[in-house]
Amino acid sequence: MAFEDSYDFDILVNEAEKMVISELGRQLDSRGGNICRCNECVVDMAAMALNAVKPIYRVSLLGTLYASQAMNEESYAKSVRAEVSRAIEKVRKNPAHD
Repeated sequence: MAFEDSYDFDILVNEAEKMVISELGRQLDSRGGNICRCNECVVDMAAMALNAVKPIYRVSLLGTLYASQAMNEESYAKSVRAEVSRAIEKVRKNPAHD
């Protein structure tokens, strides 16, 4: 049996991922149509932003409460907005496709 089959890694959640994806949707909706929204570009944007923000992992109810508190801090939300914006611009200027 493989190591990962012995444990329930489905309960390991990065709450920052939800926040980044939500913010990415908001920013793309508010910008004009000059940004590619194909799956490859949007996922690249999300990955770039997630690599730049502090992850907020949780595995329990207590972790959910901690994650909620951390995500509600204005400094964290501000960093998510800034990193999503940077990722959108970087991919807009250099899409992974022709």
